[in-house]
Amino acid sequence: MKLKYKLNELFCYCTQIYTRKYYTLNKNIVHNVFKAFPFKHNINNNDLPLCRFSQESVSVVKTLQSSSSTTTNPTKKYNINDGPGLKDFLQGSSHYLEDPLQESCNVEVPYIETNCLQGMNRKVYFDVYGCQMNVNDTEVVWSILKNVGYTRTNSMEDADIVLVVTCAIREGAESKVWNKLQMLKGLKKKRAQNKCNTPMKIGVLGCMAERLKHQLIEKEQAVDLVAGPDSYKDLPRLLAVTDNNQTAVNVLLSLDETYADILPVRLNQDSVTAFVSIMRGCDNMCTYCIVPFTRGRERSRPIDSILEEVRLLSQQGVKEITLLGQNVNSYRDLSNETHYGGLPANEETHLVKGFRTVYKRKKGGLRFADLLDQVSRVDPNMRVRFTSPHPKDFPDEVLQLIQERANICRSLHLPAQSGSSAVLERMRRGYTREAYLDLVSHIRKWLPGVSLSSDFICGFCGETEQEYQETLSLIKQVGYDMAYLFSYSMREKTTAHRRFEDDVALETKKLRHMKMTTLYRQEAEKVNKAKIGELQLVLPSKRSESNMAGRNDGNTKVILPAGGIPESSSSQVSRDVKPGDYVVVLKSAVNCQSAPKKP
Repeated sequence: MKLKYKLNELFCYCTQIYTRKYYTLNKNIVHNVFKAFPFKHNINNNDLPLCRFSQESVSVVKTLQSSSSTTTNPTKKYNINDGPGLKDFLQGSSHYLEDPLQESCNVEVPYIETNCLQGMNRKVYFDVYGCQMNVNDTEVVWSILKNVGYTRTNSMEDADIVLVVTCAIREGAESKVWNKLQMLKGLKKKRAQNKCNTPMKIGVLGCMAERLKHQLIEKEQAVDLVAGPDSYKDLPRLLAVTDNNQTAVNVLLSLDETYADILPVRLNQDSVTAFVSIMRGCDNMCTYCIVPFTRGRERSRPIDSILEEVRLLSQQGVKEITLLGQNVNSYRDLSNETHYGGLPANEETHLVKGFRTVYKRKKGGLRFADLLDQVSRVDPNMRVRFTSPHPKDFPDEVLQLIQERANICRSLHLPAQSGSSAVLERMRRGYTREAYLDLVSHIRKWLPGVSLSSDFICGFCGETEQEYQETLSLIKQVGYDMAYLFSYSMREKTTAHRRFEDDVALETKKLRHMKMTTLYRQEAEKVNKAKIGELQLVLPSKRSESNMAGRNDGNTKVILPAGGIPESSSSQVSRDVKPGDYVVVLKSAVNCQSAPKKP
């Protein structure tokens, strides 16, 4: 791996006066530390995110500083064995802010007093974009802020603080955020004109904050706070900094932060469904994907913490949970808890036949199958789903569990991304078209009637018409119940950005996306029509005046008529159904998006 650091940012962070993690350093000494590394490439300001100094690395810096003050040779070179290693510069944020007011290094923080870290009932509004992980992250943030005295409002105009939780996976997602920031800039200015109001603070959180930190501060003068996905525990301090009319930034990535010690506060307390994050980050390094650069390396939450949250959700009446992770079925708990089973310490995970990885597989620990086993035992009446998986991590143990446990939903997400082996190779997906189709066939043998969904990208770098046609033929051959279809959007810092040219014309991408969408809808309608007349179990979760909406075991949206529903097929007695009540329905009609059904 190419080791690159942003020296200017590193010096900026190191010169901040902050307890335990920030130290005043001489910029020349920082450069001397990096001279110990035999870099083959120039260090510039457009590379990997900054990581934290550990205590050990600071000791090395102090030693170098002392040496530089006594030597007369400014060009002295240091032996690489005498310098710090990469591990000395990477510090997990789970140790960060364990006690934000404790001054272990006798460093005074005159601009942050104890009461400044309190919310004092100030109102926070959350504007959330992107995937389910962002929803869950927002619940983590809300838990942190609520614990220090902030309150939540559903009115943006009434908020003292607006936190925009962002997504950076595609250009369209970022465009929405830029437009929202323009609107917030005007709202902030309007509010400032009324001197009776508290000044509005605007914060940008999540993946876009990690990727575009400089642009957010420089381009949008209205942004007061920028925080990456691993720095949410630092939000009370960052907000306190903004109270002094300063811009606050923390986009440090962590090797071990999972927020296992934070119990999320659900945004919708009445919902009968909930998300449970089990891991963060991704190691797959697909060439088109920005996630490893915005969310960092894979790390898994300890199983005891997950089970505790699932039990609490069951007690609160939640009827369906979705286990979340960027690569959810790569879960691996390497902590000391071994009473749940797991692999021997020297045994690697076995990948699906025909699949490979670009990273060294972990040994030992609890696997996703072990976690899924324990989660499904907590409440047999609670449905369990998981997303988003990688096709390589579907061993028979997972398929057998889904087959045996009635409360594990028979709906699997198998992101293919392309139907062309050549494109898959350029994407660095780790499998061929043939290996993917073999997996689909294997899954359907284990789980007859399973609902399959997928992701597809058209217009990736160098995609020819023939390669595109192979994607269409895969969609037709598999027959997905659901698919998420996208035109390729190149992201800076990705491998594709460095190695390939985004050479498929925009108009070609649009045309291919339109044709792909049309074909998918036709095939999905065929799949759903074949299920007309089936009895299915549905969990209603939303209600309007005219109908109720829920999802079946296969994760298809189901529309039910409002009003009384017979207690059984032979009963004349009806009762009202509310969200959270399981209902057996007869599938009567379909389209590619939802299925109207009769109770």
